[in-house]
Amino acid sequence: MLEGSILQQLEAAHRHSNRPIRFGVYYKNTLVALCHALEDHILADQGQPLVITAFQRGKWYLQEAERYADIAKCSREIVIMASPDAGFAEHPTSKLSNVDLVALDSTDAVAQEWHLIILSPGYTAMVLCQELSEADYGAGGLPDSDLERKFYGLWTFEPELVKETAELAIAHIQQYNPELAAKLTSHQQAIQSRLATLEDLSTVVSRVIDYLQTGQDNLSIPTALRQKALDSNLLSNEIQAFLRMAQLIDLADINNPMAASEVVALSEAMGQLLELPAWQIKRLRLAGLLHRIDPLQKAESILTPGTSSSYTEQAPSCPLTCPLVPGAQVLRTMPRLRAVAQIITHQTEWWDGTGEPAGLAGDEIPLESRILALVAEFQWRVHQIKSANQSREEIFVQALEPCRQQQSTRFDPKLIDALTLLVMGLQQGLDLPVMTTKASNGMWLLDSRWDSHSKSSEEIGSYPQ
Repeated sequence: MLEGSILQQLEAAHRHSNRPIRFGVYYKNTLVALCHALEDHILADQGQPLVITAFQRGKWYLQEAERYADIAKCSREIVIMASPDAGFAEHPTSKLSNVDLVALDSTDAVAQEWHLIILSPGYTAMVLCQELSEADYGAGGLPDSDLERKFYGLWTFEPELVKETAELAIAHIQQYNPELAAKLTSHQQAIQSRLATLEDLSTVVSRVIDYLQTGQDNLSIPTALRQKALDSNLLSNEIQAFLRMAQLIDLADINNPMAASEVVALSEAMGQLLELPAWQIKRLRLAGLLHRIDPLQKAESILTPGTSSSYTEQAPSCPLTCPLVPGAQVLRTMPRLRAVAQIITHQTEWWDGTGEPAGLAGDEIPLESRILALVAEFQWRVHQIKSANQSREEIFVQALEPCRQQQSTRFDPKLIDALTLLVMGLQQGLDLPVMTTKASNGMWLLDSRWDSHSKSSEEIGSYPQ
């Protein structure tokens, strides 16, 4: 990372903290898709956000200047940081009353960064990256195609991290324009951002996925090897969108903030007890991380009707009458995640066939859905009855009993037996490692056999770190 860059300052601040930041590598087309999706949300949200951007060169800003004229109409203030090129200050957008330019010195480390920082009362969002150096590209050297340029950094919806980065950006702007920095500080303090609602998150994530896929479809990549690399990067970033949503859903639940991670640990232990193959446990693990997106059944997907993401498309082993909840349906747009969408969709089925959404019964319900439903219920009950006056053993017994009472009606009796064995182990001191979600790289969760039409055992590698 370049010394003095905003990315480097953020990394240094969190290097030894209990919340270290995980970074990834992004192709330019991925960053364009991410930024356009977040900018579209500004146009639709009406929240009048504070927007701070860095474009590297003025010419990159000029390519987006007309778009930013529309964004300015929906924003309280926009700051454009870039190394100036001809026309940078002369464009009509640059002259708008709520658009401020910061002409970066060509030697400034921030002139090598790509930022989009959004502070709105209803949500926060950020893309923060810097371009790889020639040495970073390695033996292959600099890419021939502009779209294959790579950037190191992160994107997130997390309010505290976005606010912290905005403060670093404002401090950097102060070196060029103290008066503007003071105005931006005043704006920032006036905006009391909160965690985004599920509706906001679902809309943003739908836009991100849509832009990522549309951008990928329009690419013309000269070699199959390069296409494979871009496909891998695309898939990883699509997964990131959902992992970030899952993280914020947990963060918003102050009574059960570790739900997803603990459900993953319980699901993995159940999978091992049942001697499931490794690829199936991986699939169950990702479904566990994402299982709380199910409330998105009340949200509207904005993906273009009539494409492969249409709600009428069915899961591979799902009856024709089986609906998919919209949150899971967005997952279905990614072939590798169709099985995960099916698991999440059917976690509300009941063993006796009285559940939703398809009224599946017994072994018709995907095994992973049955496991996920049971461990999520158990995990929730553990947190409901936690008390300083109760022992670990008592808590587990009390949480297990309501689950046992619903065997053969809601839950698979065989899975109740497996959970009972797991609880016995927990009572005797068994510890389940709770995994921290690596939202910067979801590829480690994937296996090509997740697609129910694929029989290959080939693993997908993670994108460069």
